[in-house]
Amino acid sequence: MKPTTIENIELTFLSLSDYQELKEAMIQAYDSMPDSYWQEAQIKTLIAKFSEGQIVLKINGQLAGCALSIIVDYDSFEDSHTYKDIVQKSFDAHTDNGDVLYGIDVFIKPEFRGLRLGRRLYDYRKELCEKRNLKGIAFGGRIPNYHNYAATLSPKEYIEKVKLKEINDPVLNFQISNDFHPAKVLKGYLEGDEASNEFAVLMEWDNIYYEKPNKKATTKKKVVRLGLIQWQMRPYKDLEELLQQAEFFIDAVAGYRSDFALFPEFFNAPLMAVNNHMSTPDAIRELAKHTQSIVEKFSEFSISYNINIISGSMPEMREGKLYNVGYLCKRDGSVERYEKLHVTPDEAKVWGMQGGNKLQTFDTDCGKIGILICYDSEFPELSRLLADEGMDILFVPFLTDTQNGYSRVRNCARARAIENECYVAIAGSVGNLPKVQNMDIQFAQSMVFTPCDFSFPTNGIKAEATPNTEMILIADVDIDLLRELNQFGAVKNLRDRRKDLFELRKK
Repeated sequence: MKPTTIENIELTFLSLSDYQELKEAMIQAYDSMPDSYWQEAQIKTLIAKFSEGQIVLKINGQLAGCALSIIVDYDSFEDSHTYKDIVQKSFDAHTDNGDVLYGIDVFIKPEFRGLRLGRRLYDYRKELCEKRNLKGIAFGGRIPNYHNYAATLSPKEYIEKVKLKEINDPVLNFQISNDFHPAKVLKGYLEGDEASNEFAVLMEWDNIYYEKPNKKATTKKKVVRLGLIQWQMRPYKDLEELLQQAEFFIDAVAGYRSDFALFPEFFNAPLMAVNNHMSTPDAIRELAKHTQSIVEKFSEFSISYNINIISGSMPEMREGKLYNVGYLCKRDGSVERYEKLHVTPDEAKVWGMQGGNKLQTFDTDCGKIGILICYDSEFPELSRLLADEGMDILFVPFLTDTQNGYSRVRNCARARAIENECYVAIAGSVGNLPKVQNMDIQFAQSMVFTPCDFSFPTNGIKAEATPNTEMILIADVDIDLLRELNQFGAVKNLRDRRKDLFELRKK
């Protein structure tokens, strides 16, 4: 049929009144397989058991295609199941409590092929799968051209050549182009399918929105609100006054219902002013004595303001060595520690600071996050390891004195968002500290970066603060968009890695 003759395309539920037309359509669609049509009693049972799974496509009122499916408990079927195992005994395999949508038939009448109508049927199944919160879709896909190559190729070799476009298999090609992936070869799947030598390919589609049923009263958030604190360096007479300022900002971002509050690196540096008469290494070691008190207070704030607080970073002494560390104070009361792994040459030379050894993701009520302190963001291996652990948001507290130093952090963070298909939030300090050695000037522009694809800002910038001005920056990030990017992005940086050529692993 020519598109110019089409007046109406309708996708609708299969009705028993459609049976006679359905039977005739199946006879035409499966002309190489005699008697391969559903009995009226079977269709009646299917509709009664799962009406949502049975749909037809009509063009100008005429049945043009059909898709039939049931819901199964996938673990109850062995990988080597047959078509008969699925449909026998009046579709007893169907259960409303199952976890996978199993396709038992899909076809387009020959006269309507070439219009990409099959995609509409597959899209409906995907939407149904997401609506019912099922793990995915599965079915045994025929390979009707295989009989032409059976003498020289195994089914596995045949599938591989189809994937490489060396062999054209219209059915398998269509399924792969619709985001289904071959899971394994099924032998003796459909009795009488001589064109496929009775082989089939178990095709699967994973529902990236699937959520495992949770017995707890909490749910994992899909849209996460970030609160970035662009901190003004100013004199404070004591720790209490600094904590009052910190609480003000925490209160502010929590008032906007933010899920995270991100502080900059060394935001507590003004407290070194009182020890400016000391040597620089001694002054920062005195500052480290405040770290535990700040962490305890931040943990209290995280609970009372119902927000996850990333404490930026602070100096800390452990076993006689000086480290640059931070703490994730969760709103459930738990506290976790992270370390700066790569200290800058200045940190090592002036303060005698050591690099840490701990790299990990953190589980939160908003998904997995990673935290890298300033210079660490300039080493792409670190964030890639975190991405492999499932990181959705990377937080980078930083401290830079000059614009060129800031540009290094900014540009590297922006790259991390693209290459790891994640969000990256950076927060720094602004202003001057004339009475603190080695901390005299600061430059910052806090920002939230995204990947660069159709669902995101074209320049990869979700939100940006005013440069060198004390303020907060609030931004929402949608975690589901990262799942879509991973599966359907214009490019797929994580999936397309040549793992046959290289690998990255922790020691």
